[in-house]
Amino acid sequence: MLRGVMRTVRYARSWENGTAAVLHETTIERDGTRLPATFAVPASHRGDLPGWIVLGGVTSMGRFHPQLARFSQALAASGAGVIVPEVPEWRDLRLRPEVTVPTVQAALCVLDQRPEVRRGKVGLIGVSFGAPQAAIASNHEDLAERIAAVVAFGGYCDLERTLRCQLTGLHEWEGVTRRIDPDPYGRWVLASNYLTEVPGCEEAADVAASLRRLALSATQLRLPAWDSRHDVLKGELRSCLDARWHALFDMFAPAADSLLVGGEECEAMAVDLAGACRSSTPLLDPKPVLGHIQVPIHIFHGRSDRLVPYTESLRFKKALPDDIAAAVTVTRLFAHSADQQPSSVAARIREGLILFRALKAMINAVG
Repeated sequence: MLRGVMRTVRYARSWENGTAAVLHETTIERDGTRLPATFAVPASHRGDLPGWIVLGGVTSMGRFHPQLARFSQALAASGAGVIVPEVPEWRDLRLRPEVTVPTVQAALCVLDQRPEVRRGKVGLIGVSFGAPQAAIASNHEDLAERIAAVVAFGGYCDLERTLRCQLTGLHEWEGVTRRIDPDPYGRWVLASNYLTEVPGCEEAADVAASLRRLALSATQLRLPAWDSRHDVLKGELRSCLDARWHALFDMFAPAADSLLVGGEECEAMAVDLAGACRSSTPLLDPKPVLGHIQVPIHIFHGRSDRLVPYTESLRFKKALPDDIAAAVTVTRLFAHSADQQPSSVAARIREGLILFRALKAMINAVG
């Protein structure tokens, strides 16, 4: 028990101070192609470390996303060997879930060859888009015996509900509807990939390309997608579109100080776009697989998340089999890719203790 507490303390210290991890640039070989990866270990260790694979989300920063790098280094500092493979498709903002399994397999091969890491089962972590994909991958016949536990940060469960929230700001849990001001980044990425497969939008390739430009700009400038400084680019992109597509563009990318279009039109788009995603790429919908997961799973979500509402992680947990070890932690201490702080000291202490216990269980899930 004391060992587990100390691991978590080292994680927390590194998260706060950015210390005690050593990074090595390496490669994985996925389907005959060499891809870059980062391997991290604690600054001081005797080998025989538990191994972890970390999958990031869909962002042009890839494995160098600041929060992803910070988390991976903190996990390594806790006393683990951590590999973060680059997924070039996701870095190019292409939603390609089919590359998850071969990426994990390739990362496993590297961990098996590292003298610092003990042989055996490893942990698999997915962040954002990578969260449901990590859970799906753990059920693959070639990986099931190698995954000790899955950790999901900020993932979604129901594609249609998630899109509805991104387009209208509405999300629901147990009959109670809540409202947020949604981060537009998610709807930009989804539409850039699948808008032209929605009935009636087959010729809207220019709109899809414009939304991709916006998503790329947000990550390259390191500005939140809701920031008003994107309005200049929105105006330029909109002016280049045929007038018949202006309303569609405005549905996905209104000016920062404008209200969402909302209403039945957005509700219908959420249904149609989710259907296009499922039809084209079934693995984008994790629900059919979650009921078959066989490994322990730890789920984390920020209560103030504006990209994917926290109710999706509650729904994710509910969809899992009753006989597996599963826990969900909703916290006010972080949102999708940024820290948060409750206003009162008492709330910060309370939330900190809850998160510490959840992180302790996660960190000690592998060896």
